[in-house]
Order: sequence, then C-alpha cells, then structure tokens
Amino acid sequence: MADPAGRRFLFPRDRRLLRSSQFERIYDRGHAVRRGPLLVHALPGDHDTRIGLSVSRKVGNAVVRNRIKRRLRDSFRRLQHDLPARYDLVVTVRQHDPLTQAEYDRILLDAADALHARWTPPQQPTSD
Repeated sequence: MADPAGRRFLFPRDRRLLRSSQFERIYDRGHAVRRGPLLVHALPGDHDTRIGLSVSRKVGNAVVRNRIKRRLRDSFRRLQHDLPARYDLVVTVRQHDPLTQAEYDRILLDAADALHARWTPPQQPTSD
C-alpha cells in the first residue's frame, strides 16, 4: 500500500520490538509520557522507528486486548512516516474502553512528538 508521495504503509517484522530484552532496555534507559490510557516509552536508535506493545490481562479479555492492539498497530502503520524518526517505542496500555481509531492516532502522534521534544536539545537562537 502506498500514497501519492510513494510512501509505503507496511508493518514489516523489522519495525516490531519482539524480545523482552528490547523492552527492558527501553524501560531502563528511555523516557516515558502518559497520554490518556497509554504510557509510551521511547529510546533513540540508529534504525527506522519500531514499536512494541504491552497489554496486560487487566485491560480486558482477549477480544478487548486484541482489538486495542490491532488499532494501535494500525495507527503506527499509518503514522510511521509522520512520527519522529529513529526511535524505539513501547506502548503500555492501561485499562480503558477501546477508543476509536482516530483517538489512538492522535494519542500516539502526540506522545511521540512529546518524547521527541524530550530527546531533542533546544535550539539555540542564532545571532545574525
């Protein structure tokens, strides 16, 4: 799938965080922000932005958890070109009623922008 600018909206395996050691590294060395029912951790990397999801059984039964994960993966897939580049993101979900796709999009983009601002040094004004 692609848009007119030629960007592809796939979600290949190399864009996913799969190992517990990857999650632990981000929890230990990254920054986190809470947006609504999501706690998003981020750590800069030297690769394309990747995402991992952590949804406990407290969130709901398997149907509810899978619905939330599916919507979050779809948000990442569609927003990956708009998110700040080169971060590993871990999204931890708190218990809540599933939101709309647009709400997850907004929350994920807002959290990624806030985390990028925490990792980016402030710009020094230039004196011309």
